[in-house]
Amino acid sequence: MKQIRGPLFAAIALSLTLSLFAADPEPNPTERDGIQWSEGTKVLVVGGGTSHDFQKWFNKADLPIIEKAGKFAVHYTESVATTTKELPGVDVLVSSTNQRGFDTPEFRKALFAFADSGKGIVLLHPGLWYNWPWPEYNKVLAGGGARSHDALGPFEVKVLKQHPVTKGLPESFKVIDELYHVKRDPTSTPIEVLAQTSASGVTKMEHPSIWIVQHPKARIVCIALGHDGRVHGLPEYKTLLGNAVNWAAGK
Repeated sequence: MKQIRGPLFAAIALSLTLSLFAADPEPNPTERDGIQWSEGTKVLVVGGGTSHDFQKWFNKADLPIIEKAGKFAVHYTESVATTTKELPGVDVLVSSTNQRGFDTPEFRKALFAFADSGKGIVLLHPGLWYNWPWPEYNKVLAGGGARSHDALGPFEVKVLKQHPVTKGLPESFKVIDELYHVKRDPTSTPIEVLAQTSASGVTKMEHPSIWIVQHPKARIVCIALGHDGRVHGLPEYKTLLGNAVNWAAGK
């Protein structure tokens, strides 16, 4: 077989690489005619991307947590097409996606319309990174975000305020996770920090770990925890995620 060399090989390799990380514009076969929702408050969980096992932790581990937290109809997707189509009809969006290309013009419009309609949003771990050339996402919906983190390791999460989102949590709890170097954006939507990390080994500073965004209409919770099962399996995380979805749903 003749070998492919030079510019043609480079072009093919680049195309394949980009396709691996770009958001899939097509829904899976079970979603093409629209999601068949069961009864209950509709919660759309959106994941997919790089550096995390989204299917294992943000889908298979998190969906049962949400389902047990209330009368919720829950569906997981990694499709930007499905997300954009379904957003107007759901009550809460739980998003961890960091997929390159997910920020299509249609999704941007749908997400901000969703927030402006007063719906609920829960942003988890990789969803709080500066993932896209879309500063309004972090500025308006997260109140800031992270561009770096400590290596995976132990740290403490300290609850600062009593709130429905932190109900049932101890004053502090230990995790093994990536300590995100979350920074508030002073020009963004204000945030109320409910819990913060112990001091980072890198920045030597404490960072927001759980917070709510004081959006004028939407109910938004941000949780910087959750790299893998060492967090998703914790009783404190399960309590926190259930509380966050309930509060975002207005319950």
